[in-house]
Amino acid sequence: MPVTILTGYLGSGKTTLINHILSVQHGHRIAVIENEFGEEGIDNELLVQDRDEQIIEMNNGCICCTVRGDLIRILNELAAKKADGRVKFDRVIIETTGLADPAPVAQTFFVDDDIRQNFILDAIVTTVDAKHAPEQLDKHHEAQEQVGFADRILVTKSDLVSPEELEELHRRLRKINPKAGIREAIHGETNIDNILDIKGFNLDAILEIEPDFLDEDAHAHTHDDHIASFVFSEQRALDPDRLEEVLAVVVEKFGTQLLRYKGVLNVDGMPHRIIVQGVHMLVGSAAGSAWGKNETRQSKFVFIGHDLPKDIILEGLMSCVVE
Repeated sequence: MPVTILTGYLGSGKTTLINHILSVQHGHRIAVIENEFGEEGIDNELLVQDRDEQIIEMNNGCICCTVRGDLIRILNELAAKKADGRVKFDRVIIETTGLADPAPVAQTFFVDDDIRQNFILDAIVTTVDAKHAPEQLDKHHEAQEQVGFADRILVTKSDLVSPEELEELHRRLRKINPKAGIREAIHGETNIDNILDIKGFNLDAILEIEPDFLDEDAHAHTHDDHIASFVFSEQRALDPDRLEEVLAVVVEKFGTQLLRYKGVLNVDGMPHRIIVQGVHMLVGSAAGSAWGKNETRQSKFVFIGHDLPKDIILEGLMSCVVE
């Protein structure tokens, strides 16, 4: 079952978005897990609470689970209740608090075998308040990290800013995280396809890296954000043994600074792409699709993190090139 992590800074519209998802008929049966719940949570009229369970039934067939214990336990309980027919859902959305680091939630789907058997992390979706984001990104590293982790960015409250201010915000978001597609959500309303089935964490998918990764204009900005990204791009093949050594060192030395990293790699002797991606010090790889007969093979590896030693990492990857 696919899982979406919904994150975003305080007041950026996460709950409004969840309310919209749970109140419209979109054909999906969704379990929602929240790690805060109260007056600012989901509107009470949407919920019918079972006093004996942590499961709440929605008016469109969705369910909500308030996280009062460990996330792994909650997910396993949901899987068990789905298996024996007590609840029906097709996917899960996890809403984090406004000050949360989404990394521990994402790592849950890498490290626990039971979770991996029942769930797959689809994507991290981050809401960004167009009106207040410039100040939040200046003052709060959590806001920058949430953008850095994103596979999809939903800009909210864009109707409260000028087109020039919105364009400037888009430029800044692309500088922090050029791999995340940017969409809009007005008053919580956005196409459900902007949230679900993004496949940002699917190692078996062909990871299409955005064409503007190497666009110099996308990186031009005056803000000195601690979260930044860079890309390694190379058409020559990479030596597999040397690549494994370099990546091991990079993850060991700089894993705590790495938020997200993913690449589609041209590895020497391999007839197919090698897909690599990770969160902090957890990294995985898988075989992608085969290279076409007349296709230009190219490696492209994106790193997003805070205060990363760009030159050192790029130099290490260049040492993997097969001359």
